[in-house]
Amino acid sequence: MIAKSDIEKMLARLPVLEAEMAAPGTAADSKRFRNLIREHTHLKRVAEKADALFGIERAMKDARSLMDDAGAEAELKDLARAEYEELAVRKEAAEKELLSALLPQDPDLERNAVVEIRAGTGGAEAALFAGDLFRMYSRFLESRGIKVRPVSASPGEVGGYKEIVFMAEGNGAYGMLQFESGGHRVQRVPATEAAGRIHTSAATVAVFPEAAEEDEIVINPEDIRIDIFCSSGPGGQGVNTTYSAVRITHLPSGIVVQSQDERSQHRNKERALSVLRSRLLDRKRKEEEERMGRMRRSLAGSGERSERIRTYNFPQNRVTDHRINLTLYSLSRIIDGEMDELVSALRRQDAEMRIQNELGMSASQLKPDGPGGKR
Repeated sequence: MIAKSDIEKMLARLPVLEAEMAAPGTAADSKRFRNLIREHTHLKRVAEKADALFGIERAMKDARSLMDDAGAEAELKDLARAEYEELAVRKEAAEKELLSALLPQDPDLERNAVVEIRAGTGGAEAALFAGDLFRMYSRFLESRGIKVRPVSASPGEVGGYKEIVFMAEGNGAYGMLQFESGGHRVQRVPATEAAGRIHTSAATVAVFPEAAEEDEIVINPEDIRIDIFCSSGPGGQGVNTTYSAVRITHLPSGIVVQSQDERSQHRNKERALSVLRSRLLDRKRKEEEERMGRMRRSLAGSGERSERIRTYNFPQNRVTDHRINLTLYSLSRIIDGEMDELVSALRRQDAEMRIQNELGMSASQLKPDGPGGKR
């Protein structure tokens, strides 16, 4: 049980945090200031969800008092009973929201994201599907004010991409795509198929939070090889006639990244190094987790490309996410960037998993005690 008194004790730290944030010299320590802001944002969200829940519980207590009042008119009791039942439904949802807010917040969710999409089995059709995924993510992100900046692209023979890497830049970009890593499968009649037979093709997606200064990912210049070449990306004739594209090979890890979308060689080098740092950060974290004998316990999963996470069936207008056994018959809207329903379902299920894994109890067991007493 989570007692109301425990939540109030937790929220008593809010004025302390605000005083620390306002103290002279605090902002000069950027790392400490960022941590204070994150904790403050977390507690403010807890306060918001707690106020909503306890407000519902107070209203339920008032309705119950009226229902139990022997002197009250029958019509008023009926109204109170109807209100109580409605509030009970709202209370269940509010409890889940509070429990979700109480979970430790991952600061990576607010970062920019690096996204890699590669065509898998299926030849030209797989490249077309990779292009569809890029378009889907681009529209979804841009509708939320997130900038999509291609880093490198290898076009398919009849369209789409054999591989495309892009940056998603904006507050919360990684949080929007954190569940997209893995294998994506498509079932449809390819444009190149004269007989009209349904084919199955695949593409893989990898999503990383962009490395930040605080991660202290240092790249030794002696550990990298830099190659300069003419860009073949979508930049027009000027791009193709200048040696502006940059390929960086990290010799110790074997990771290869490249950037060709910018006309400036310097900018392409900056973008390629940013992608490399993000890849190295992801590798470092996975190695640390394996060394400590624990794995990421969330729907973000292992992020391995072999992990099939979703199937897109065009003939039936169906999308199935295999991790949460969710099927939606709205593929035409989802592939056009309207991913809200899908993303919201993944977030809800991930919160349930984290409640069980990190707090050690199920959502039904973690019921806050309110004015109405324990459940």
